[in-house]
Amino acid sequence: MQRLVRTSEEKQTVSTDPLFGSCLCGAVRYEVRKPYLRFAHCYCGRCRKATGASHATNLYVAPAQFSWLSGAELVRRFDLMSAASFGICTCALCGGRVPHSTRNGQEMVIPAGTLDSVPDVMPQLNIFWESRAAWACSGGDLPNYAEYPSNWR
Repeated sequence: MQRLVRTSEEKQTVSTDPLFGSCLCGAVRYEVRKPYLRFAHCYCGRCRKATGASHATNLYVAPAQFSWLSGAELVRRFDLMSAASFGICTCALCGGRVPHSTRNGQEMVIPAGTLDSVPDVMPQLNIFWESRAAWACSGGDLPNYAEYPSNWR
């Protein structure tokens, strides 16, 4: 099921299932299916560095809900060894972010900016709110958590 949403710049199609995404050059493509575990904005310093923005917005799913459609061999992973669980994946051709599994393999982290489809859900919470940059934009009306909420994992 799809419906059209008008923005000031373009028409976007809201997709209920599955969602599709890709890297910047389009060589790496993926599909993600419901159910989604959570959708969150993270304001931690690591996410700021990894995205070059005030926060990262990520959709989380179980690994069974995710599949590579093309370019899986181009995915390069970087794990920040000084962190218990921080890592990112990028496309070897364009350097664009792509989804990655958590180190324990229990979840897939989907950078929302890589989605080519518009999800039918919105972010649900702000995490690491106390770590946000002084210049960060408002977190809106979402609940704010200093770190991970108790029900995160």
